[in-house]
Amino acid sequence: MFAIPRLRLLGALVIGSALAVLLALVAYSPAAQANHSWGKYHWARTSNPFTLKLADNVSPTVVSPWDDHLAATSTDWSNGSSVLDTTIISGQRNPTTCSPTMGQVEVCNAAYGTNGWLGVAQIWVSRRHIVQGTTKVNDTYFNTAKYNTPAWRQLVMCQEVGHTFGLDHQDENFNNTNLGTCMDYTSDPDGTLANPDQLSNEHPNQHDYAQLATIYTHLDNKTTVSSTSAASTMPPAANQGNLNSRAEWGRKIHESPNGQLALYERDFGNGKRVFTFVIWA
Repeated sequence: MFAIPRLRLLGALVIGSALAVLLALVAYSPAAQANHSWGKYHWARTSNPFTLKLADNVSPTVVSPWDDHLAATSTDWSNGSSVLDTTIISGQRNPTTCSPTMGQVEVCNAAYGTNGWLGVAQIWVSRRHIVQGTTKVNDTYFNTAKYNTPAWRQLVMCQEVGHTFGLDHQDENFNNTNLGTCMDYTSDPDGTLANPDQLSNEHPNQHDYAQLATIYTHLDNKTTVSSTSAASTMPPAANQGNLNSRAEWGRKIHESPNGQLALYERDFGNGKRVFTFVIWA
């Protein structure tokens, strides 16, 4: 007389276990992980794919030329994304200041000093639209034994340029298993320190491309890409100083659990802001 209830109970347990496994798989699916936009900030444009200019203000080095890392980064993001293409143009900026240019991203390297940061990405926004951006990599630290490797240079270049598109990190745990994307900060950029080797974090992955597609699904009725008319959208104070020091970044609004990554916001009012993503050395 208890056979049927017991069978029902067993069936319920099996179904419950299967449901738990299914939910776990969904939680770790590509669609679930591809949720790392940077505050929904994006470049305004009227069609997809759009082309964003990366201005080359970087110089070659003996160990690993920055030009090569910028070229690899541009190719990675362009080839994998269905909504975004990047093109490298000749830069006209002094790398030590790396002042921004409306409608494009300035990419620079210099010995910025022992200020604590390895790389920074900065975007100037008007409301939700990115109007200009910069990426800087600090040779003061990249010339040290710890960071003077092709893997570290590629990880940081790829990640900082990715931030200027509107992407956040996929993961901020410094010591966990690599996700196989440059938007995952790690202590093992090329995956060779683990035993056995793990995924390399030197390039974007499909989750990054999926997130870009989400960010840029809708179209705008104007453009801030390669737009000189956007110059009037930012107050003069937003372009003063070189923004290389913590004192110029405004208030800290986010920090990773180990303090290795941080996000700062400088608010100029009326929806005009500068955001600075920092990788500390």
